Amino acid sequence: MIIDFHTHIFPPEWCARREPYLDCDRWFCTLYSDPQARMATAEDLIGTMDRAGVDKAVAFGFAWADEGLCREHNAYVLDAVRRYQGRLVGFAVAQPLTGHQAIADVEWCLDRGLRGVGELMPDGQGYTWDDDDVQVFVQSIAQRGVPLLTHSNEGPGHTYPGKGNVGPAMLHRLAQRYPNLTLVSAHWGGGLAFYELMPEVRAACANVYYDTAASVYLYDDAVYRVAEQCAPGKALWGSDYPLVRPERYLKRIRALGLAPDVEAALLGGTAARLLRLEETADV
Repeated sequence: MIIDFHTHIFPPEWCARREPYLDCDRWFCTLYSDPQARMATAEDLIGTMDRAGVDKAVAFGFAWADEGLCREHNAYVLDAVRRYQGRLVGFAVAQPLTGHQAIADVEWCLDRGLRGVGELMPDGQGYTWDDDDVQVFVQSIAQRGVPLLTHSNEGPGHTYPGKGNVGPAMLHRLAQRYPNLTLVSAHWGGGLAFYELMPEVRAACANVYYDTAASVYLYDDAVYRVAEQCAPGKALWGSDYPLVRPERYLKRIRALGLAPDVEAALLGGTAARLLRLEETADV
């Protein structure tokens, strides 16, 4: 089973007319003000999956600074999951700074079939994972036992829109505070995966996983072999669609000659276990 762990979808009317949202959300404007920045609907995603041979995808909206917009986007994701049952696994977005409102909105989504939270974007939403204001929210996710997917980024290297400041040190602290939290760090955790060569980091990050979103823009393809040495079995293939089309990723990964069990885990086995897909045959 091939599972794309990191895809974004938007309602068709938002794709057709993004200007009002550029005006009301600073981070959305940073990422999508260029008309060439692609936005995709659920139908676009399903068509791309069919062409690439992807069985399932984890789909989510945009982590808006406004909780009301998060709620609207979650409604679209819920509808898409229902319409494409068996193909899409939905995650909920929320604004942690709204506290109990965000918790209630996430619980509402989880009770109706979404299976995780994310991709949250601390830099765009105005907090860090160290802030006291978000701890109750994180604790609620840990108690619910679902994955939390956060944007993260490497410190060195080139700059790009949306890079942010959620790096390995902050993620390590988050993992230490919430050892029972299933934490998925996008974009290889900004390099946190490689620090798992340190025994104390490996112990603290026992429940931390790393998606590969945008890897083709960030790392040499040797990253897959290195990550398997540092944090074996913890990589989740994610395309970051529509930023990158999955065909491009899959072709490059399959050309690496990874061991069959390593490739199978990367492309879907670890994701299926993390999402507990074997427990619900209809998902």
